[in-house]
Amino acid sequence: MLKRVLIANRGEIALRIIGTARRLGIETVAVGSEPDLALPFARAADVVVPIGPGPAGESYLAADKIIAAARETGADAIHPGYGFLAENADFAEAVAAAGLVFVGPQPDAMRKLGGKAQAKAIAIAAGVPVVPGYHGEEQRPDILAGAARGVGYPVMIKAVAGGGGRGMRLVENEAEFAPLLASAQREAEAAFGDPRVLIEKVVAAPRHIEVQVFGDSHGDVVHLFERDCSLQRRNQKVIEEAPAPGMTRQLRAAMTAAAVELAKSVGYQGAGTVEFLVEGGGLGADAPWYFIEMNTRLQVEHPVTEAVTGLDLVEWQLRVAAGERLPLEQGEIVSAGHAVEARLCAEDAARGFLPSVGRIARFETPAGEGLRIDAGVETGSVISPFYDSMVAKLVAAGPDRAAAIDRLTRALEQTMVAGVKTNAAFLHALLVHPAFRRGEVDTGFIGRELAGLAPQGIDAHAVAHGVECLIRRRQDELEAQRLRLSPERHSPWAALDGFQLGPQRRQSLDVLVDGVRTAVEVRWDRSGPHVELPGGDAAPPAQRGQVSAVADGDRVLVLHDLRQTEIAWALRDGAMADEASAGSAIRAPINGRVAKVFLAEGAAVDKGQRIAVIEAMKMEHVLVAPRAGTIARIAVDEGQQVTEGALLAGLVDE
Repeated sequence: MLKRVLIANRGEIALRIIGTARRLGIETVAVGSEPDLALPFARAADVVVPIGPGPAGESYLAADKIIAAARETGADAIHPGYGFLAENADFAEAVAAAGLVFVGPQPDAMRKLGGKAQAKAIAIAAGVPVVPGYHGEEQRPDILAGAARGVGYPVMIKAVAGGGGRGMRLVENEAEFAPLLASAQREAEAAFGDPRVLIEKVVAAPRHIEVQVFGDSHGDVVHLFERDCSLQRRNQKVIEEAPAPGMTRQLRAAMTAAAVELAKSVGYQGAGTVEFLVEGGGLGADAPWYFIEMNTRLQVEHPVTEAVTGLDLVEWQLRVAAGERLPLEQGEIVSAGHAVEARLCAEDAARGFLPSVGRIARFETPAGEGLRIDAGVETGSVISPFYDSMVAKLVAAGPDRAAAIDRLTRALEQTMVAGVKTNAAFLHALLVHPAFRRGEVDTGFIGRELAGLAPQGIDAHAVAHGVECLIRRRQDELEAQRLRLSPERHSPWAALDGFQLGPQRRQSLDVLVDGVRTAVEVRWDRSGPHVELPGGDAAPPAQRGQVSAVADGDRVLVLHDLRQTEIAWALRDGAMADEASAGSAIRAPINGRVAKVFLAEGAAVDKGQRIAVIEAMKMEHVLVAPRAGTIARIAVDEGQQVTEGALLAGLVDE
């Protein structure tokens, strides 16, 4: 068995690997970027090595730094986790050249199956059906556009390297192809260091089914059944489960056999996931299905497979890397019960799922039978813009699907994250949706149902509660100040209750609701302040237990129905007002990096024309002109880090 393993990853991924290694008596080395050194995984490892600043290219993707850290700390192996360098064959070769063990597939197998185009060629040779498309090496834009035209729209652009939805774009028509191709290539280059893409025909109403496979150095390959990952947003998985609901015995046998055959054809070693699309939304014996890609690493959703099989897949990885045989033969691997996983992410569903960054003011998760929480943060942790938006994975298992979903739903209701926005309410809406409960979903389900799954607008309950909290805090502060100045405690003239002569006792206040200046009316009576929103709509207080507030500096964070609303007193920002007065101020919607600036000062723009791209948490956000005009000012440079609200460009009338 291995003695000391360096983990070339971060957050909950590193913590999860550390847990298994410790149980097996293996020492661990963590590597951390500057903003990550205060996270729990850095404390959990036996040794931690700083490897550079926040951007992944200067830290977690810097292969030389990681290998040097392994040598300096006496590690005999490197586990790459599930992302970053996990599918980088060059890194795996460099690890071996340094005399270290790479906990993952051999480089040759990674190149053959990790690249989508070559993997499809291997699948075709093995008789496995693939999605029609272009998988060639020629990457000129005109060649790719011609291939898309030949396949027929709509098409999917996919990064040849990597996965996780990065470098993937749905193109509905030819007019969209060129800008979406450029965007996909930039994202692929940033995420994987490889801008190459392929083109695929879009399959109608598909279910996304993946098969977990494992191989060893002795020629054995087994499968650990399938997972259903059909609930996706922007091509990224949101909720996963095992087994796939409605999967027939015949289809399971065919798909798992194809997955094993594919892995065997290249002598695959370690963990891998073979992914398929099943056309039409059903999983019947005769449903058309296609191989799409293989992820040559362990997947984020592997806990649902562990829950139904009772196995530790990281332990299998470490044993296979040490040269051992697979712990079980195919006939000894069984699946029982059901498991569901939800990815809790720092993102604002009401604002198009923009990433949310900042300090977590409070973090609480439940514990109980059949429940597993994989989290890499704690109260006080900072969600930075440099990495993906994952906060935690909530996994629930039960004797059947309904029991597992119910358990996960309750766990989500008992989870508290304050300080950053999360997708908790969105996840909850998915879990209780009748179609999901019936197992009637496909990869387009979230897109079709999004309006009901991620409601927008002001939460009146939250605003009322937050403003009342602010008023009471101000009262407490003034009362404490008064008592320091005067010992008289019962003077009616000292009451801070908004009293005024006349029939009504009302007060108009300006507050910031999620950063937006909002006018509210406060009505006072003997029980205290009561808040009304603009238009005179009363905001009745929420029921006990449905709402909670967390004071964090000058703001109050109100959690109601799993949504967070930030309330603070409105203060005039003269600098922002001056900037806005010069024209339409185009500002960064999030903290991130300016990946691209399309225009120069003085350029004329049409409404909807692209001005800049902000990259954060491995996603691109395109900013467009709100109206026609002229660019009066460009306030940023490409590659510059900006904070939310920072001025990017100024737009004036033509």
